[in-house]
Amino acid sequence: MDILVFKLVCTPLLLLAATIAARRWGEAIGGFVVGLPISSGPISVFLALEHGPVFATQATAGSLVATVAQAAFCLAYCRLAPRGWLVALAGASATFSIVAGLLQWSALSQTGLFLIAILAAALVLNHIPNTSGRTGKLNPPWWDLPLRMALMASLVIGITLIAPYVGPEASGVLASFPFMVIILAVFAHRMVGHEAAQQLMRGMATALPGFAAFFYVLSLTLPRLNEPAAYGGAILCTLTIQAVSLYRMRLPAALPAK
Repeated sequence: MDILVFKLVCTPLLLLAATIAARRWGEAIGGFVVGLPISSGPISVFLALEHGPVFATQATAGSLVATVAQAAFCLAYCRLAPRGWLVALAGASATFSIVAGLLQWSALSQTGLFLIAILAAALVLNHIPNTSGRTGKLNPPWWDLPLRMALMASLVIGITLIAPYVGPEASGVLASFPFMVIILAVFAHRMVGHEAAQQLMRGMATALPGFAAFFYVLSLTLPRLNEPAAYGGAILCTLTIQAVSLYRMRLPAALPAK
């Protein structure tokens, strides 16, 4: 029962924090926050507690596969965003599925997947426009936040329930599907415009190296250390990388040459 309560409270509260960050500091920061493993990380903990560290270790391969697929998702959404949120979401989701399926079929090691994830994030960031400042003002309805939190709670419970049936790697992929950024992007896209959604995607892509590092460190430490030490080390590594990424993201854009 205690784990169930944690599932119902932890991730929805993290989504609430990401939503507040987006409204306070702009869409790029909101995307950066949801690019952290704030949904897949807790799900990984639940998998370790309910199915053991071996299962959670195997699931890290799926999360690293999904990191590359998330980078492709961000790029596809940005390219299709001017055509409307529905086309962008459908195209980006299809891209995620294709990339994730190909990488799962390739059966690469966690190290290989980690290196590909870092390269993919760097390439995507070079192809997403960087627009400084806010792109508009959000005026969401009263049911906005409760709906988002309910959706995330349902997601966490659903993935942990089906995990024994779909296996660890598929569980890792599902846990790392960008549900959080989709919720934020669709709301921003409809209420503000496609440029707001594009900045969310850029923020998320900036966070992907830290996301990948979290699960790569877990793949190395979960078989060797106890769970608090393994997750603590992964969190510390991720926060260090994300601090550098956030600093670089907040640097003012260079003035164009005359």
